[in-house]
Amino acid sequence: MYTDLVHWASIAAEGFPFPEAVPVSRLSDELSAMLVSPDPEVRDEHAYTAAARWIREGHLDEVLEDLGDTAADRFTHPEIQARTFAPLVLQCVLRRGHAAPGTVPEAAAERWYAGFASWYPSERDTRGWDDALGWLHAVAHGADAAAAFAPALPARRTDLLELCAHRMTATYADYRYEQLEDARLARALSSILLAPGLTAEQATDWLGVVATALDGGGPGPVPPWAFNTFATLQSLHLHLTRGLAEGGVPPHAPVVAARVAEILRLPYRWLA
Repeated sequence: MYTDLVHWASIAAEGFPFPEAVPVSRLSDELSAMLVSPDPEVRDEHAYTAAARWIREGHLDEVLEDLGDTAADRFTHPEIQARTFAPLVLQCVLRRGHAAPGTVPEAAAERWYAGFASWYPSERDTRGWDDALGWLHAVAHGADAAAAFAPALPARRTDLLELCAHRMTATYADYRYEQLEDARLARALSSILLAPGLTAEQATDWLGVVATALDGGGPGPVPPWAFNTFATLQSLHLHLTRGLAEGGVPPHAPVVAARVAEILRLPYRWLA
């Protein structure tokens, strides 16, 4: 259990000023403990909000690797809220590492990626929201982490694209995206595609995973995983057309969008 080294309600009310009097290592331990809490106020409104801000501002640089290791270990945690907040913490740590070179060793990022890659496409509880636990958002939080891994591990960009494809096409899914998970996945895919150096083939190969998953579909009700896939592809097409506010349009957007449209003609036979 966390030990209330700071008065969290007061910290939140004041806009999360950094508590200079608290040793960083002890603060890190308390935040990590709070981030598995089933209480959404403790986990999300206090611990994650504070951690995200203080990581971004550089207050936790000396414990970044420890925070990342603790988060990555939680991909096998028995409680869903612990698993789904792990990628959120990792994306904060990875983004800080990108902004402040040297704070996150590449070996650490590879270590975290291994756990993430094993968890993301296989997580079965993909609910966006739970009335008792609050935000869970495995799909959306994982998408955010995937986008953050891309600049940290450039050699993993094509792997990350395929990982997102396997997530959206997971046939065991029984949850239909209700909380804009498709948009978060589309944003992540667009962000990864923005990375320089990808060939047109590398930018589109991952769509083979999607096409293979959909191959053989016939008449009858659309299963949740297929609905999720079509929703994500539609959102991705929009993102490829408009681009991202930060980064613009990916270099191979036209060819990727054309391939996406080909796949979407499967359910939308009337498309020109």
